[in-house]
Amino acid sequence: MMKVALVDAGGANLGSVRFALQRLGVEATLTGDAQVIRTADRVILPGVSTAGTVMRRLRELDLVETLRNLDKPLLGVCIGMQLLFEGSDEGDVECLGLLPGRVAKLPAGPGIRVPHMGWNTLLPVRSNSLSAGIGGDDRAYFVHSYAAPVTPDCVFSCEHGAAFAAVVQRGNVAGAQFHPERSAGTGARLLRNFLEQGLA
Repeated sequence: MMKVALVDAGGANLGSVRFALQRLGVEATLTGDAQVIRTADRVILPGVSTAGTVMRRLRELDLVETLRNLDKPLLGVCIGMQLLFEGSDEGDVECLGLLPGRVAKLPAGPGIRVPHMGWNTLLPVRSNSLSAGIGGDDRAYFVHSYAAPVTPDCVFSCEHGAAFAAVVQRGNVAGAQFHPERSAGTGARLLRNFLEQGLA
């Protein structure tokens, strides 16, 4: 049986992510234990808060180096995805540094409200195992004020005032800026791809 570790980073979406996994037939272990995380087959890092708050929680649990050196597929969700990058302008925080780039605040403008809340269309950038079965007309649910840049690691981008990375992947590290647990079939497919196919 696949072992899935759900990192207890204190996010408000822990319960909903766990329930989304249960709907896919997976019982994830909610944990702050480094050994449980290292021995899992898949690791998910959710987060609903600020980059600084979640990084502080990871330091308190002594999980920063565990996540930086993980050799299993890792999926960051929302703030969890932002923490995969080198740093965030939200409080000028040093993040995990698993992906190059820096998270910045979304630009507000005429008709563009920040935070970005609601459904938005995913724009394919490149195909991989994570994107299987998700097309250019598929939509996902977002709630965020900061976002990662569109880099060569971007799988899907999105537009809200400017282009930003909606899904990223490099090696065993991946992230979704949107909430898969609140994104209906699109979110379920992304989670299923991550669980069943890993990252490639």
